[in-house]
Amino acid sequence: MPAFQSISVEKLFRLIGLPGGPSIIDIRTADQISERPGLIPGSVRQCTAGVDGLARHQHGRSIVIACADGHAASQGVAALLRTSGFDAEILEGGVTGWEDAGLPLIPESRLPPRDSEGRTRWVTRHRPKVDRIACPWLIRRFVDPSARFLFVAPADVIAVAGAFHAVPFDIDDDDASYSHSGAECSFDSMLAGFGLAAFEGLRRLSLIVRGADTGRLEIAPEAAGLLAASLGLSRMYADDNAQLEAGMALYDAFYRWCRDATAETHGWESHRSPAKRLPGEGR
Repeated sequence: MPAFQSISVEKLFRLIGLPGGPSIIDIRTADQISERPGLIPGSVRQCTAGVDGLARHQHGRSIVIACADGHAASQGVAALLRTSGFDAEILEGGVTGWEDAGLPLIPESRLPPRDSEGRTRWVTRHRPKVDRIACPWLIRRFVDPSARFLFVAPADVIAVAGAFHAVPFDIDDDDASYSHSGAECSFDSMLAGFGLAAFEGLRRLSLIVRGADTGRLEIAPEAAGLLAASLGLSRMYADDNAQLEAGMALYDAFYRWCRDATAETHGWESHRSPAKRLPGEGR
């Protein structure tokens, strides 16, 4: 029987990556983390004492509390949050249940150190087109919802990374953690590095991003559309961060199509009344 006001690992897996999905707060102790290192995709880590303050920044989103096993620790924190009016559930089985179900955990060794507010920093070349919007979208939706992105001159990326404790990406340099490799692009590199291939929608999206970013539009019919939209955004916005915010909605839409709508078709005939259809239409 499901626990009181809880969410299953399977349901949470389906909600991760969606802009309206729940905020996931990992409240495990340091000892519990050492036993099962890694983060549920899209989650943030917070000790129980600071959860109430963190929850106030969730802007109306529902909250899922993940402890080690889904028992007393998460039950108590979720109950406390509900007394303050938050929509809070616990994760059935906790992080142990998540991992036992074969679902991915983000290796923290792949993340930069967090700033005083718990945010990670990433740096890349300015004037983004495809990969440099796709990668931040992936990080914000599946790795660190509060991640900050620094867009700088290409020659300064590595120096800025060192000075600001940021991870460099999508740059032709041996010090870049995520970049092009052979026929694959930086988005592919991040998908593999974070262990997110379990998300089928991301695997489909990676092919579209690769085609648009490397000029091989033939590898996915949708790549041409992504490239056109990306180039249009790059001309609409002079500010890279404003372009990123606009691009988030673009990639949200592509991801939902990759996840849920690849079999759906649309045509004029489907909207015509039966009386006006030509022979053979609408069958």
